[in-house]
Amino acid sequence: MKIYSKKQLNEHHQSLTYDDISLIPTEISRIRSRTETITATEFLGMNLALPVVSSPMDTVTGLEMAKELTKLACLGILNRFDSSLEEILKDEGNGNQVKAVSVALNTPVDIIHQLAEHQNIICIDTANANNNEVLHKTEEIKNKINVNLIVGNIAHGSSLKQLVDAGADAVRVGIGSGSVCTTSIQTGIGIGQVSSLLNVLFARDEKKLKIKIIADGGIKSPGDIAKAIALGADVVMLGRMLSGTRETPGEVIKYSGQLWKKYRGSASFGVKMRNEFIEGEETMVAYKGVVKNVIDSISDGLKSSMSYMNCFNLDELRRIETFAVLSNSSYLERLPKI
Repeated sequence: MKIYSKKQLNEHHQSLTYDDISLIPTEISRIRSRTETITATEFLGMNLALPVVSSPMDTVTGLEMAKELTKLACLGILNRFDSSLEEILKDEGNGNQVKAVSVALNTPVDIIHQLAEHQNIICIDTANANNNEVLHKTEEIKNKINVNLIVGNIAHGSSLKQLVDAGADAVRVGIGSGSVCTTSIQTGIGIGQVSSLLNVLFARDEKKLKIKIIADGGIKSPGDIAKAIALGADVVMLGRMLSGTRETPGEVIKYSGQLWKKYRGSASFGVKMRNEFIEGEETMVAYKGVVKNVIDSISDGLKSSMSYMNCFNLDELRRIETFAVLSNSSYLERLPKI
């Protein structure tokens, strides 16, 4: 079996995603217990206990989720679809508990300026950052406001320097890989998340660009988070994994004897509420209880992966160069048989 480096994965003849690869422990681990590992990281001036950022989707990150993730030393990006932004502008106390908000391309700069007075991070929430309007908006904000700016999404590193030159501090990587995203089906756009991440990361390194990389989409488990960080991502953005928790917006629904909550893509009909091109689905996910349980599970899984890989901290995990490419049968063999 061949052990692949990141460079070799980046040059693979096929587009790869998380299910296509595995981490390979090749060293005797110095770590006696996963409790010795440190998952803390710095991201855009914030000290996070875990490299976890919530997606600014209207069924994932409302005010309650953003506040709770702040308490858990993670980052919640408040969605732009409801009245939450107005609440922050009216209530400085709320703003102090929310560290990041998302805005649309057409959000006036004076509103963004007011938000930036209380938040560390602004996210321009668009589906395609390979766009002149995104570059212009990024330049407009950075020329007038001293704030950390996230842009996205991209699937390839070809435009990374232009985004950095415009003022982007972080970029969301991933097009069409979200569980309720239909962009790839509707448009034929997008590649596997592993290939997307590596392409952007190598572009950053080769051009010595200063920008944070957010792995956004395709993550289904703590193991996928470990893979994303090992590939070099600074943080991961989660939608589905955090959906269905108590802190997400929306009511708990009882159906067929089970509890559920709504989950939908940002370009779904339920968000747009008008007949135009739809690039997202709407579904129900099982109710999961408080989000702290999900965050604790992620922490445990990531720490265990780090102990296997002989990595005391995330910087060591980002430097590993031992990956396997799995056959379909190899992937299926690893799934629990119940």
